[in-house]
Amino acid sequence: MTTSLFMRLRASFPSNLDKALIETPDGNCLTYRDADEWSARYANALVQAGAQKGDRVAVQVEKSPAALFLYLGCIRAGLVYLPLNTAYQTHELSYFIEDASPAVVVCPPRGKADMDAIVQGRAGCAVYTLDGDGNGSIADAAVSQAGDFAPIACEDDDLAAILYTSGTTGKPKGAMMTQMNLWSNGQTLVDLWGFTASDTLLHALPIFHTHGLFIACHCVLMSGASMIFLPKFDRDQVIKALPRSTVMMGVPTFYVRLLAGEDFSASLVSNMRLFISGSAPLLPETFSAFHQRTGHYLLERYGMTEMGMATSNPLQGERIIHTVGPALPGVEVRVCDTDGNILPTGEVGVLEARGPNVFAGYWKMPEKTREEFRDDGFFITGDIALIDAKGYVHIVGRAKDLVISGGFNIYPKEIETEIDKMNGVLESAVIGVPHPDFGEAVVAIVVRDGDAHISENDIINYIKSLMANFKVPKKVIFLAELPRNTMGKVQKNILREDYRALFA
Repeated sequence: MTTSLFMRLRASFPSNLDKALIETPDGNCLTYRDADEWSARYANALVQAGAQKGDRVAVQVEKSPAALFLYLGCIRAGLVYLPLNTAYQTHELSYFIEDASPAVVVCPPRGKADMDAIVQGRAGCAVYTLDGDGNGSIADAAVSQAGDFAPIACEDDDLAAILYTSGTTGKPKGAMMTQMNLWSNGQTLVDLWGFTASDTLLHALPIFHTHGLFIACHCVLMSGASMIFLPKFDRDQVIKALPRSTVMMGVPTFYVRLLAGEDFSASLVSNMRLFISGSAPLLPETFSAFHQRTGHYLLERYGMTEMGMATSNPLQGERIIHTVGPALPGVEVRVCDTDGNILPTGEVGVLEARGPNVFAGYWKMPEKTREEFRDDGFFITGDIALIDAKGYVHIVGRAKDLVISGGFNIYPKEIETEIDKMNGVLESAVIGVPHPDFGEAVVAIVVRDGDAHISENDIINYIKSLMANFKVPKKVIFLAELPRNTMGKVQKNILREDYRALFA
């Protein structure tokens, strides 16, 4: 029977639609009935704006219940949801809009003029607004619409979302996520992590990426649970909400910040059954300190934009530090050499994965898609790993110079490309170094062109004008030359070692 991601989500709603779905910090409560009715209103509004099944809807808005209902409205109408980081600047947004050709764009009211300029002359692209309070022209359009909308049927391999991820070439790639990719992964995690209608998720993540939207929100919606929906991680708000929560998902930075105060204690979290950590590596000292303070072992798991979650430490069973657990049910993982030969247990190589959660390919990049998949359907993650005798995956390194700062993935090439364009710069190398709060911080190593007087502030301010703030170097270091090997390749491993104590 033809169905859709939305139909499956809707079938998971509790029979009593008046059950709380979202509680906001100001005490406002929105129910599953609100989600059902408002997703219909948004679906009607998007269709009235000219969007048809399969069209993209690009959304760059602050986190709010309305933003979640807008997402549900998109998939209800058979549209392809394209979330964009709220930190992206005009330079970045121009590329996404050009590449994805959305039928509708929703942005904050303050960004309307810039977005109008970006889409100028693009036929059939409507621009709407939505702010963090749920107000804006798309909300105005939705409020007058009917609170019912027959969901558009989709095939399992029809697209539900496109998520952009930066690439090693500096050109972002749109990972195409299908209806089945998102449904299967969510359903597996609900079962694996024991979600039930009795749970209350403490949600402090953004909802413009996989972790906050497709993992966190889907686990709630697919189990009929509730969530305390914070606009962002605010330590005071989290401390206040923890006694009424049962599950929390976060990046390691969240847990580091909680541990920084004595008010975070075992008694505070006595109602909690599970803390999940992901999107960045968890330091052993954080894992140990968290257990000592609370009695809880953080559950670390592994995933990426292209496949949601692929592995997880168990809910019941040993959670081993330095590992991200075994493969999820229905997902296969293996470690191979660069030629695709499968390596024996315990040997280090490139992690590959196959399963219903793995994306359909990169939007309008067939050659890149072919490069990233083996002939037997395994996706080459680019992460360096080993699988031990228990089947637990150990991520031991990264192929591709990836930097993870505050849970956000950053590819140095994108930043290097812009720095190298600057007058006064001969060349640059961007690295990640340990940072006590963010896990890693972006640092730019720059070689000046001759006697140029370009400064650290010049470079930081220029990148800040082009890119999201989390990509902006926290420090610029000038060298006479970059270290290279005999083949002329910049030795970033030496730079990372030389500056690893920069923020200690």
